Amino acid sequence: MRLSLTAIILAAATSAAMASTVTLELPGDAKVERNAVDYKCGDQAVKAEYVNTGDNSLVVLTLGDQTVVAVTVLSASGAKYAGQNYVWWTKGDNADLYDLTKGEDAPAVLSCEAGK
Repeated sequence: MRLSLTAIILAAATSAAMASTVTLELPGDAKVERNAVDYKCGDQAVKAEYVNTGDNSLVVLTLGDQTVVAVTVLSASGAKYAGQNYVWWTKGDNADLYDLTKGEDAPAVLSCEAGK
């Protein structure tokens, strides 16, 4: 199976974003499912595109002019994704963004609600 993330991964090196392509080769023939969700996080917005295929899941987060690609990790409840220095943890329509550089027990830097 070939999973292609064309024009999802954006480089923000300049004021004009340049599209990049990332291709992941995964064994098997599981169908690729994509789901885009807009979150309202106080006075900020986060765009999330969830990409799921078989046992593999990832999310592409757009945080202002920054793009973060995160993969699922073990969680007690909800869906938890880790990428770069961030953890994105969703449960139902709610999501929290944690910045790991702030410490393991630091509160979420953003608390968000889908579709608001």
